[in-house]
Amino acid sequence: MNKIECTNLSKSFFLNNEELNVLNEINLSIEESNLIGITGKSGAGKSTLLHLIAGLDKPSSGDITFNNNSILSMTSNEISKLRLINFGFVYQFHHLLEDLTIEENILIPSILKNSFNNKVKNKSIDLMKKLDIYDRKDSLPWKLSGGEKQRAAIARALINDPKFLFLDEPTGNLDKENASIIQNLLLDLSTTKGISLIAASHDNEFIKSFNSIYSLNDSKLVEIKSNLNE
Repeated sequence: MNKIECTNLSKSFFLNNEELNVLNEINLSIEESNLIGITGKSGAGKSTLLHLIAGLDKPSSGDITFNNNSILSMTSNEISKLRLINFGFVYQFHHLLEDLTIEENILIPSILKNSFNNKVKNKSIDLMKKLDIYDRKDSLPWKLSGGEKQRAAIARALINDPKFLFLDEPTGNLDKENASIIQNLLLDLSTTKGISLIAASHDNEFIKSFNSIYSLNDSKLVEIKSNLNE
């Protein structure tokens, strides 16, 4: 079983020659099919924590392991390969490439992984239909609404069948109806494919069904709900 382990994870930034401690000795264990919700006020460090766990940034101290192998000791190429095979990431501000169509954006991870084929092409079509953006597949990102961009970013994160899916405010640009569609899709994928969801969100409705919820406050992560063993 695949597992991510964070041990004594800390992250500091320097602002005007003063050290700002964003995360302080965070400990977190994530296994397959876990649904992990992280709440906290804006600026608490939720996005920073997701970026660290997903190997997009490095901590000031502590360690992150994937299947007992330290991510911090890996080369940049090894981390990139790890992410392509095992992780999907939905960024808060989409990060779509503006000169590529929506369909091309969604297919980027499969091309980088050298796994693009007709099966993947059909999967992208299926995802776009489920997320109600198929009619926008040939559009450039600037022509889409914020909600449509968000749904495209979710499809892109799912195209490689990740084992762990990181979601940074996944419903932030969606209305209630579309947020519910996204929630049901992701929960179904977690159940049927064993994908772990790690979501930083202000949307309590979105994460209420998650089996473990943490609050990030004053650089500390505190578990406020857990039924992992139920």
